[in-house]
Amino acid sequence: MIKNFIADFKEFAFKGSLIDMAVGIVIGGAFSTVVKSLVDDLIMPVVGRFTGGVNFKDFYVVLKGEVPAGTALEAAKKIDGVNLLTYGNFVTSLISFLILAFALFLVIHQFMKGLKNKSEKSAEAPTPEAPSEEIVLLGEIRDLLKNQKP
Repeated sequence: MIKNFIADFKEFAFKGSLIDMAVGIVIGGAFSTVVKSLVDDLIMPVVGRFTGGVNFKDFYVVLKGEVPAGTALEAAKKIDGVNLLTYGNFVTSLISFLILAFALFLVIHQFMKGLKNKSEKSAEAPTPEAPSEEIVLLGEIRDLLKNQKP
């Protein structure tokens, strides 16, 4: 009973599709890190430059308490009795998600296009060449010899 369980588990755990999925998850995590860096280190500074040096991560709304105008997010978090809605980080994360989703769309779109082209090529069977005159003549001679009575 335990041997069957272990054998079943080995079959499940080491199937090609499961390993492919694990590799995809690891690569997806690394890809996500690259996209996060792209957004945080390249895109958001450019957006900040066009918006007058605004850092989206510092955007917040005071829900409860008093915070002096122009106070940075980290300083506002340290004030006792203040409740903040910090939506700036969400904006950055949303931009990161949209870029990641678009990049994955491009990859999957190209992959599906390749599969479609491959299936279309395999569906188009090449037409066989017509046999040469010699082959046709030899076939006729064979048929005549078959039909001849001894």
